[in-house]
Amino acid sequence: MEEQLFGFERDTDRATIAQLLRDVADDLEEGEPVRLESGEQSITLRVPTRPEFEVEVERETEDDETELSVEFEIEWHETDGSDEPLSVE
Repeated sequence: MEEQLFGFERDTDRATIAQLLRDVADDLEEGEPVRLESGEQSITLRVPTRPEFEVEVERETEDDETELSVEFEIEWHETDGSDEPLSVE
């Protein structure tokens, strides 16, 4: 069963997207918790040292409209590499 703990989707300029990805990358590289915030939503994630990393590029066509997407996914089991559970603030 899948449960969405945080969600964010909006049209955003490339520079802002790059900065958001850079902030997450800096936290990952430094071994710091990754904190995501948007409005009333926030979540703090403690990513283990060796999570699974996946990149997907997809093309979706519907009614003569084609949409391209790139997805970066970091995945791990909650118990991987840490005794600390996921915290949602």
